[in-house]
Amino acid sequence: MHARVSTLQGPTDKIDAGMRTVEEEILPAVGQEAGFKGIIFLGDRQSGKTIAVTLWEDEQAMRESEEDADQLRQQAADAEGATIESVERFEVLVSSMS
Repeated sequence: MHARVSTLQGPTDKIDAGMRTVEEEILPAVGQEAGFKGIIFLGDRQSGKTIAVTLWEDEQAMRESEEDADQLRQQAADAEGATIESVERFEVLVSSMS
């Protein structure tokens, strides 16, 4: 499994707008991508920093989704008035969710 980690920085009062955009628009769109396994959306209401972690079946699926991911990431950033600080890619070495 592989993960793309996108870090955004924006105003603290716009985190809820970003979360709604992720739930209502981003998740349905990214869920259609081949090899998509899940998303985790993290936020710090005090700093305005949000982190989206998308999980992919393998590196190829993650790489093939790059173009759409760029558009969706910008859409999320626009919704919360944020800037995209970084986008990183990782292999998931250990995963446990209950």
